[in-house]
Amino acid sequence: MKPAAKTNAARMLDRLGIAYELLSYEVDPDDLAATSVAAKLGLPAEQVWKTLVCTLSPDGSHVFAVLSGADELDLRKLAHAAGARSAALAPLRDVQALTGYIRGGVTVFEAKKAFPVFADETILLHDRITVSAGQRGLQLLVRPEDYLRAARATCAGLVARAAVVAT
Repeated sequence: MKPAAKTNAARMLDRLGIAYELLSYEVDPDDLAATSVAAKLGLPAEQVWKTLVCTLSPDGSHVFAVLSGADELDLRKLAHAAGARSAALAPLRDVQALTGYIRGGVTVFEAKKAFPVFADETILLHDRITVSAGQRGLQLLVRPEDYLRAARATCAGLVARAAVVAT
């Protein structure tokens, strides 16, 4: 397999002096789930992070929510972290217009608009994570601290946790 061409996201990390590795995988357009990407890369789903575009109410502003591929976003927690009344996933039809990226290739780096970034606090539990490099089939392997700095992200609890039932 030939080396992957650098994306705008990778060039941004170069400009910031942040070390990363480009990882490529075969894309199945019918299965873009982060868990599938993790399996193709031979990594645990907790190490492969997804970037979701969300809309806040009442003002209609947008934010990025970044969390592990193994987790589900809790929209109430995101709204609280962003100081909004509520949050919803942005309609898929709007994602490319908002970010410049297509589903399965969304990254906060060099997005069309610099929306605030909220990353789940568990990001710091990992030595390295992967995030999209800005195109399907290509991931950036980076240190979480470097990702947070480059993304200017705010850490917050964003993940829906299963209810604990006492027995």
